[in-house]
Amino acid sequence: MEIIGIVLGVIAIGLIFWFKKNQDFNDIFTGGEIGNLQKGYKALMEEFTNYQITNERKIAELEKDMEIRFKSRDRQMDAASKRMDQMNKSLPSVIGQVVGQIEFAQDTINRK
Repeated sequence: MEIIGIVLGVIAIGLIFWFKKNQDFNDIFTGGEIGNLQKGYKALMEEFTNYQITNERKIAELEKDMEIRFKSRDRQMDAASKRMDQMNKSLPSVIGQVVGQIEFAQDTINRK
């Protein structure tokens, strides 16, 4: 009985050491994998951050370009509006000149 107890104790101690060795191997393997995953996640986060920064810069640049174009278009519209106002103001005198020339031509035609 004592021999069986000693054999079982030695087997138990052997199994403990074997499981400990196996666990150490698994820790080393998974530890390396976890390190690689952490490096990968860090690289992915940096890439995504750079992507966001690049997009924000592009959006800001496009907004500036659009603002410049809108201001330019507004200036052109203001200039066109001023020209239309000037033409509208001078339109009655132009119409009067044309009508006057037509009436003068009528008088000239009627005299002949």
